[in-house]
Amino acid sequence: MHTILVINCGSSSIKYEVYRMPDRESIGKGLIERIGQDMGHICQKRPDGKVYDSNAPMPDHKAAMEHLKSALIDGEAGLISSMAEIHGVGHRVVHGGEEYSTSVTIDDKVIAAIEKNIELAPLHNPANLIGIREAMNQLPDCTQVAVFDTAFHQTLSPAAYLYGLPREFYDKYRIRRYGFHGTSHRYVSGEAIKLMKRHPSNTNVISCHLGNGASITAIANGKSMDTSMGFTPLEGVVMGTRSGDIDPQILFYLMERGFSKEDLNRILNKESGMLGLSGISNDMRDIEEAAASGNKQCREALDVYAYRIRKYIGAFAANMVRTDILVFTGGIGENSVKMRERICHRLESLGIILDDERNRENGNRQGVISADYSKTAICVVPTNEELQIARDTYEIIDGM
Repeated sequence: MHTILVINCGSSSIKYEVYRMPDRESIGKGLIERIGQDMGHICQKRPDGKVYDSNAPMPDHKAAMEHLKSALIDGEAGLISSMAEIHGVGHRVVHGGEEYSTSVTIDDKVIAAIEKNIELAPLHNPANLIGIREAMNQLPDCTQVAVFDTAFHQTLSPAAYLYGLPREFYDKYRIRRYGFHGTSHRYVSGEAIKLMKRHPSNTNVISCHLGNGASITAIANGKSMDTSMGFTPLEGVVMGTRSGDIDPQILFYLMERGFSKEDLNRILNKESGMLGLSGISNDMRDIEEAAASGNKQCREALDVYAYRIRKYIGAFAANMVRTDILVFTGGIGENSVKMRERICHRLESLGIILDDERNRENGNRQGVISADYSKTAICVVPTNEELQIARDTYEIIDGM
């Protein structure tokens, strides 16, 4: 039995969870917030309901990691009796560039690659590195593993990852489709294949990760073949606050009318998507409620969201020839019965046929929601990126 600590380090927060592997048993999780402020906050919960909750000064991530260690071994609500129980630490890292297509043990070469890719993920890789370095300092005897969001999509062919730009932009500036949410797509597609009692080698899956960020991925023989997010997470379907695909000439049109590059960056990433279209919220529940009350903008926003996702499903289905499983995951994909219904409407010509009653009864549980006669199985699979990171970390340790 191995105890694995999973860390997702942000610029001002750390999410963590502890697993017993290979039993896949979560023994608790926590969140540290407001790192760098006068007073930070840590909340840790165990499956039995016991909670460790504390406010304390956390001027930096080093201090935050000290509090994390104290919470883990707390006498009343701790998760382990001693830090010596931890065998490995799995780190979520957003961008591995073209260097890594699998999870890897962290060494100087890996750290250098993460640093090199900061220019591709300036908001995430620096924070991920901070978490790695602090964990290495404070848990020097543990194997540290990097699990990259982009790694799963390194199987894309040039036809899928190249843009119609001068070739030197790829050769010199590394501009290509990288894709994101890879850990989630890998996890849910694997679980869906098990659910349908199939094998990855003869199964094609379209995975819809629908949350505030959203992406669609085509998976054949267990490998990512195409994905909706691109050079950055801004490309693809309409999301909570991100625009998704737009005509790039729009940006120059707006710049001619006084918008700066900073304005456009903010608008496209933080003020667009469902928030921009609805005018009220990026939360699907708020938009659904307003639409039901007659708000025309919200009804249109819901229609746009479903329409764009259907377009990607159709495009991916065409390129894979056959689609065996369509899987929904993420906060919206798992919980929004109505949105799953909207998306699947008009997919019948592809042999993707929803069973309305199963869809309503499913809620957010793992299960099959397609009609018995549907050529393509439609599944709901709650994502668990932390468990996938724990799996990867355990497999690397176990293989040493």
